[in-house]
Amino acid sequence: QLQLVESGGGLVRPGGSLSLSCAASGFTFDNYGVAWFRQAPGKEREGVSCITRSGDNTNYADSVKGRFTISRDNGKNTVYLQLNSLKPEDTAVYYCAAGYRHTCYSLQSAYFGSWGQGTQVTVSS
Repeated sequence: QLQLVESGGGLVRPGGSLSLSCAASGFTFDNYGVAWFRQAPGKEREGVSCITRSGDNTNYADSVKGRFTISRDNGKNTVYLQLNSLKPEDTAVYYCAAGYRHTCYSLQSAYFGSWGQGTQVTVSS
């Protein structure tokens, strides 16, 4: 059974950093593009970043470019999201999602069929 488990969320001050992890199991990990999404209270879910199967291409939302970095280790079946220079508006539940053979040209959620349960990121002084 395909499973994604996020970890690494927490409370951080503005300007701080966090590192999120998404551990995958139950499927051939390197057949899937993997993305991070986030959803703040009262707001729509937003695509944050995506990485292709081999890790050679990435895509970022304009709101996080230059501050967040996505990476993956196929040997460990894990995708990472490094969050730097965090702002209060980055506060949200962060989810990872997998899309079969997705090339990351789009951050629309419809392209991703499997989702984790989410991890809370709170940026506050």
